[in-house]
Amino acid sequence: MATLGVMSPGLHVHQCTQLLRAAIQSGSCRTLHMSPRSAAKEYYDVVVVGGGAGGITMSARMKRKVGAGKVAVIEPSETHYYQPMWTLVGGGAKKLASSARPTASVIPSGVKWIKSEVKGFDPEKNCIRIDDDKEISYKYLIIALGLKLHYEKIKGLPEGFNYPKIGSNYSVQTVEKTWKALQDFKKGNAIFTFPNSPVKCAGAPQKIMYLSEEYLRKTGKRADANIIFNTSSGVIFGVKKYADALQKIIKERNIQVNYKHNLIEVRPDIQEAVFENLDKPGETKVFQYEMLHVTPPMGPPDVLMNSPVSDAAGWVDVSKDNLQHKKYPNVFGIGDCTNLPTSKTAAAIAAQSAVLNKTISLVMKNQSPSSKYDGYTSCPLVTGYRKVILAEFDYNQQPLETFPIDQGKERRTMYHMKADMMPFLYWQLLLRGYWGGPAPYRKIMHLGFK
Repeated sequence: MATLGVMSPGLHVHQCTQLLRAAIQSGSCRTLHMSPRSAAKEYYDVVVVGGGAGGITMSARMKRKVGAGKVAVIEPSETHYYQPMWTLVGGGAKKLASSARPTASVIPSGVKWIKSEVKGFDPEKNCIRIDDDKEISYKYLIIALGLKLHYEKIKGLPEGFNYPKIGSNYSVQTVEKTWKALQDFKKGNAIFTFPNSPVKCAGAPQKIMYLSEEYLRKTGKRADANIIFNTSSGVIFGVKKYADALQKIIKERNIQVNYKHNLIEVRPDIQEAVFENLDKPGETKVFQYEMLHVTPPMGPPDVLMNSPVSDAAGWVDVSKDNLQHKKYPNVFGIGDCTNLPTSKTAAAIAAQSAVLNKTISLVMKNQSPSSKYDGYTSCPLVTGYRKVILAEFDYNQQPLETFPIDQGKERRTMYHMKADMMPFLYWQLLLRGYWGGPAPYRKIMHLGFK
C-alpha cells in the first residue's frame, strides 16, 4: 500500500474503493498523506515571474509560441499600472485612474495567473517557490520582477509623505501628492532630487521639474520660486546631445542645478531636506523647501538578493546581447530587474521583448541565440505641458533616433506621442506581444541608412 500515493488512472472506481477500504483496515492509510510541497507542485512549459510590462508582454508572446494552458505568470498585484503616465499625473495633466487597469484584464487569455509572491529560485531543479511553500516547476523561466523603491533609505520617509508639500511621481500612493504640493506652492524653494542608485526612467526626476516650472509661470508664482535640481549624478543626462539641449533649457528658465548632491534625510515638520556632498564624504547641506519632489533610491527586489539567478548586486545576470542567463540556459530576464547596462524604461522593455522572443525560439530548438539587443532605450524628456525632447539611444550612449529630424529639439508632436500615442501602443500592442520597439520603422524613416 505504500504505492497508493499516486493511483493509476486505469483503476476503476470500485477498485479504488476496495484499495482504500483495505488501507484503512490495515492502518496504512497514513501513507496517502503527501507532503504539502509535493502535493502542491505545478508544472508549466514557461513560467513568467512578474506581471509588469515585461512579464505581461512575454507571457503573451510565449502563449503564442507554446500554446494556451502551458504558460503561467506569477504576480500578486490586483492592479496593473502604466507608470510612464505618472509624470503627467504629478504635473496635473492626466488623472491617476487613466494609468490603471485590473491585472486580470491584461493577463492574456489562456495564460494561468498565479496570484502570489515569489519566495525563492532553485534553477538547478527548474522550480521556484511561492507563498505557502508551494513549488512551481518549469521548462523555461522568464524573470521580469522590476525593481524596488527604497524610500526608507531616506531618513524621515516614507512617513514624511503624510505631511503636505512633499510628493513623488514614483509611487501610486504619492504621485497625486506631487500635484497637490505644486498647486499649494506659495513662495520659496521647489526642490527636485535624483538618488545615488540605479533609477527607472532616469529622465523622470527632471521632467516633473520642467512641468512645475511652467505651471508656476502660468499661475504667476514663478518670480517667488527658486527651482532647484539636486542630483547625485555629475551630469544632467547621460547622452551628450540631449544633455546639451537640456542645459540650454535650464539656463533659459533660470533653474539651479547642484551636482553630486544626494538626499539622505527629510524633516517634513520643518520643511527641511538634508543632502550629502558625494564629492566630500561627511559633508552635508540643509535646504529649506516649499515643495519637495523625491526620487527614491532603487534596487533589486528582495527575492533576487543573494539569489542563484542574480549577480553580486542582486540584478538578474543575463547576457547583454540576447537576455539569456549567463549560467542557466533555460532562464531569461527582461526589464528593470536585469543587469543590462542600459536605462530602465518601458521602451527598453519593448525592444528587449523582440530580441528575447527570438532568443527563446532558438533555445527551444536547441540552437544558439543569434539576435542581438543593441541597448536601445527611449526617454521622452517632457520639458513642458506641450513640449518633449524625444531621447533615443543605445548601449554606447549614442543617439539611436527613429525619426529623420533633430530629436534634440523640443517638439509639440513628440509631446502628443508621449501623452497620447504611447499609452495606446502600451495597452493595445506591447502588452499583447505585438510591439517590439521602433527598430523596423527606423530603417524606413532613414531610407535604410540606420
